[in-house]
Amino acid sequence: MKKSTLWILSAIAAAALLAGGARWMNQRQTTTAVQTNAPMSGTIELSTSDVVKVQAMDMVQGLPVSGTLKASQSAMVKARMVGELMDLTVREGDLVKAGQVIARIDPTEYQARERQAKQQADAAWAQVEIAQKQYDNNKALMEQGFISPTALQNAMASLNGAKATHMAAMAALDVTLKAMDDTTVRSPISGQVAQRLAQPGERMALDGRIVEVVNLSQLEIEAALPAADAGLVRPGMRAKMTIEGMEETVTAKVLRISPSAQAGSRSVLVYLGLAGEEGLRQGLFAEGTLGTRSTRALAVPLASVRTDKPQPYVQVIDGEQVKHITVQTGTRTEQTQNNLTLTWVEVQGLTEGTQVLTASAGAVREGTRVKFTAGVR
Repeated sequence: MKKSTLWILSAIAAAALLAGGARWMNQRQTTTAVQTNAPMSGTIELSTSDVVKVQAMDMVQGLPVSGTLKASQSAMVKARMVGELMDLTVREGDLVKAGQVIARIDPTEYQARERQAKQQADAAWAQVEIAQKQYDNNKALMEQGFISPTALQNAMASLNGAKATHMAAMAALDVTLKAMDDTTVRSPISGQVAQRLAQPGERMALDGRIVEVVNLSQLEIEAALPAADAGLVRPGMRAKMTIEGMEETVTAKVLRISPSAQAGSRSVLVYLGLAGEEGLRQGLFAEGTLGTRSTRALAVPLASVRTDKPQPYVQVIDGEQVKHITVQTGTRTEQTQNNLTLTWVEVQGLTEGTQVLTASAGAVREGTRVKFTAGVR
């Protein structure tokens, strides 16, 4: 036999073996798939925590909102006069009251200006007295015919000029008194010191920042919403917010809505207010849902909806067996029952009262028989 013929026969045999092996593997995979999809003949036992009923509840449809907490009332205390900072004793976290003295600007220069203004005012008043006496004398002389009316008019003009000079000096004195008062730095609001931005001995420029005071009794959240969503928002609507670092949610209320959209993003700013409480601080991040509408719908715990198939489904008890029912999910909300807060989701495709397996039951094959411990039914 020729060598080329042997090579041809070997190739044919190898191809036949490969074809047979592929057919065997295909049959094995088909058998495995049938066994996998076949319902189990076993029975599982369910406890109270493994079953929940489909319930009708109020589902709040809302918009996601987020923002940073900031105090509704805050003040940046600045230096109103130029000079060396003195007697600054408050630090971050200290409580202050409205009108409380928190620092001083060195008043030496302004005290000297006040004395100068007082002396100028006294000198101007002395000129008024001299002009008044001159006018009185000229008036008496004119009545006796010793001087002309023109001389009396000149005396009257001198008196009026002296009075005007005195009034200008008094106004300058008021300015110096105001400057002297501005050397005392007071807190404009009651609250806590959030930042200390200067140190004693530092020379302060005009409007130099000294401390920031915030009042945490009322806080605000500035949230940006798309224009389409902002049209659904009204003052007084409430939102459930989760604050950074806090486990429990807090309730916020829409206080006002900006009348104009932001340049560039075209978003609309919505301001939500919430009462201050322990743990809330300016600058913390907050996020939550702003409720815009409430509807009545059937719902199940979100954890009961399984997603290990192409379409979301729930495992329900149909007779004595487990059945998988495809559902459509919708609005989500949080509900507290028996001191346990769960996220519930609106579902379509179920009837009220249907028993659904919870997440604690795990994945159960469709068709598996179930039995209940005492008290579940």
